This record gives sequence, structure tokens and C-alpha cells, in this order.
Amino acid sequence: MVGVADAVSPTGELDAHGRALEVRVIREALEDAGLTLAEVDGVCHGQSSVGLAEYLGIHARFTESTNTGGSSYEIHVEHAAAAIAAGLCEVVIGVYASTPRSDRRQGRGRELQRPPRPNPMVEWELPYGMRMPMGPYALAASRHMAEFGTTSEQLAEIAVSTRAWAALNPRARYRDPITVEDVLASPMQSSPLHLLDCCLVTDGAGAFVMTTAERARALRRPPVYVLGAATCHDHAMISQMPDLTVTPGAVSGANAFRQAGVKPSDVDVLMGYDSFTITALLHLEDLGFCAKGEGGAFVEGGRTGPGGPLPMNTNGGGLSYTHPGQYGMFLIVEAARQLRGEAGPRQVRGAEIAVAHGSGMVLSVMSTLVLGTEGTLS
Repeated sequence: MVGVADAVSPTGELDAHGRALEVRVIREALEDAGLTLAEVDGVCHGQSSVGLAEYLGIHARFTESTNTGGSSYEIHVEHAAAAIAAGLCEVVIGVYASTPRSDRRQGRGRELQRPPRPNPMVEWELPYGMRMPMGPYALAASRHMAEFGTTSEQLAEIAVSTRAWAALNPRARYRDPITVEDVLASPMQSSPLHLLDCCLVTDGAGAFVMTTAERARALRRPPVYVLGAATCHDHAMISQMPDLTVTPGAVSGANAFRQAGVKPSDVDVLMGYDSFTITALLHLEDLGFCAKGEGGAFVEGGRTGPGGPLPMNTNGGGLSYTHPGQYGMFLIVEAARQLRGEAGPRQVRGAEIAVAHGSGMVLSVMSTLVLGTEGTLS
């Protein structure tokens, strides 16, 4: 990975949307890499890589439009890395942009309307009072509490630590410190999840650029290497999740670590999708940072916050930095910046290995990237 960019605002709104916003962050990522649009021969886009390539005038040799929700962009990196390694292409761009907050305020509808399609959730889950999107995660949290004794106070610790990171990021949506008591006093959304257990709704966009390891060494920024990448999914509806306390990340994480030849204890920075506090807690367990059922105790005392032994979501996460609907791209951007030593006041000293772990749909599709610096290749 040789270039990254993201567009966010402390107001939660941006002054561009649609293709204009996508092109803006693509050009910024290419500039970051020291490459030009004319050199791109691979395109990743969660809706239509073909449409984006046409718009940009790219004759793509690699095209990727996998859409698994929030984990789409980790999958795009996984597939792009494989395509580059196979010699199918040489320079790949990936992009995501969404502006739900300003769209709502300005009365702007979706630009691309898709025909309705059968949705079993509408027939079998929503009639029973499932509130979306927090309902499925509330079920997972309730089950974790019942099975392991996890408490709302422990979940709140994740929101508090994430906000502490956001306080170090001038572009974060919310930066004021919060306490466990603040989280518990915020309005209940879907029991046991309070408002501050839930992600933001903001505008946002991000992009990455990837190329061969040989070419990367001669470019503008220190390269970030994909050491391991793996994906797993096991359900679409939350009612079909085999175990509400175990995500497919238990498989994708183990496979990505095995491929990279590293262990969870080697990781310097964890960028774990935090659509809700329970989402982040499940990642900690399933990726092997602690045993199953011990996530609540693990996060106590600011262990994932600034100065803690496992820096997690160092940009402020989906809970405090930004969350335009699919947060996976921002995990990748922050992981790359940390490994390049460009995170400013929130920089984790000596970071050499970072994990970007995306979560898609309703804890359905997990994709794990293990990223490293040049020094990790020896």
C-alpha cells in the first residue's frame, strides 16, 4: 500500500458528494503515493468498479465490486494484493464515499436507485420488533452478558477509550472526554446498548493505492505491506448466526495471522471495526487478544486507549471519529498512517505491525488484514 487519503470533518458534513467526492480522495491518495491516474490499471468500488473506471477513463485489467458492507474494503485490499501478486495488474485504487448526514439535511436522495429484491429479514425478523441497525448488536451484547457476565460498564470502557483517542485527532467528530457514567446516562437505543455505545452518522470518504513491492520502494512514502489477509462469513440474518458471541473473525483472524507469520501479541495497533462497543469487544476475543468471554475485563482501565498496552482505533473510531455507513476504509487509512509514523499526537511509537479488521452486515462478514512496515519483512 503506497497511498491513502480520507475526507472527514468535525462538523460531520462535507461540501462534496457522489463522484466528485470519490475523485477528490482518489486524487489525494495518488498524490500521496506519487502516482498518476494514467498509471492505474485496477479499480475497486463497492457499487460499480466498471462505472467508476469509465468515469475516470481507466481501462482496468483488474476490477472488484464486492460489497459486504463495512468489511468490503479489507476484502478489496485482499483481492487487489492477490491480483498484483499474480501479475494481473500493477497499480490498484480503491475508494469509498458516502454523505448520509448532509444528504438528510439537504433532502438529497440516493443517486442510484436499485430495484427491490427479496429480503428475508423483512419477513422473518423485522416484524418481531428488530430495530435496525442496533438491534442485532444488542442481541449479541445481551447474549455475551448472559453467558460471560459482561457488564454495560465494561462496554462503556470501550467508548471512553475510543473518545480519548479522538481527543488527540483534530478532525474527529467528537473530542470532548466522556466517562463510563456518561455512556450509561445516554439514552437507551436497544437494550443493553446506549446512545454512546453506538457509532456516529457522518459524511466521509477514503481511498487507497496499491502496487507491487518492487515499485513501492521507489515511491514517495514508506510502503505498507500486506503480510496477511483473510475473510470469512457465516450468516446474513442475525437470527441465523451460529453463536451470537463468536463472529467469523475467529476464522479470518487466525488465517490472516498464520499467513503473516505473526501472533496477536506482535500487533502494535488494532483498527477494529467499532459500529458498536460490542462489535469491538467481540473482535478482541475472536482475533485472540484475549480469551472468549474475557473481553469485558480486558478493556477495563483504559487498556485500549492512549498509553494502554493495546492501542485500538487510534483515530477515534466509528464511535467518535467518523462513520458514513461503511467504516472499513477508515481502518485501512489509519493503520497505514500509524505504520508510516504520520499520526501526529496519537502516533503509537515504533508501530511496525497493524491489524485492520472489517465487519460487514450484522456481524456477518469479517475480513482481517495484517499490515507491516519494511522492517517486518526480514
